[in-house]
Amino acid sequence: MSDLMRSRRSTEIRAWAFKMRGGIWTALFCAILFLAEPNFSVLPAVLVLVATGQALRFWAAGCIKRYRGEEAKVEALVTWGPYAIVRNPLYLGNGLIGLGWSLLAGPRAIALFVVSYLILYVFLIIPYEETVLERCFCEEFHRYKERVGRLIPRIPFELRETAGPFQWSVLWESERHSLFVTILGTLLLLFRGWQ
Repeated sequence: MSDLMRSRRSTEIRAWAFKMRGGIWTALFCAILFLAEPNFSVLPAVLVLVATGQALRFWAAGCIKRYRGEEAKVEALVTWGPYAIVRNPLYLGNGLIGLGWSLLAGPRAIALFVVSYLILYVFLIIPYEETVLERCFCEEFHRYKERVGRLIPRIPFELRETAGPFQWSVLWESERHSLFVTILGTLLLLFRGWQ
């Protein structure tokens, strides 16, 4: 297989993962729930991780002009809000939520989550999105990449860099489903432990 064909195939797989990310996330949660042997001694840490992840998602979603659907469409390169600290705050938020869920569910779930998160986000979805951003914003995105980490928050940062527009309508439209899923997922895991 030629390099061009491999590259094209890799792009197709990444585009598919991006399009199916919600369904894959649901399947991953179901696997965590199936493996769950809840340990309530870690519940305070779990709740902090899940709440922090959802709060980060809220902040990030409110900073974008239009929420992405199944395709990676962008109108502007967002570099304010949490995007001034980390390039992928929505996916970092997912990581915190998933880590909280898997921590509650036990060691097998933690292993499954970490491996799945790395494959899904680090190797598939984020590179796909960043290719789209590089194509759309060229040098501006390159400069942004140089100063802001992909998933590791940039510390220290200046608070003024986080200032920018916030769209309550986008937040409500895009994140109410995420909030419902996060609450329901957490309750299902807790219920599993009470059985």
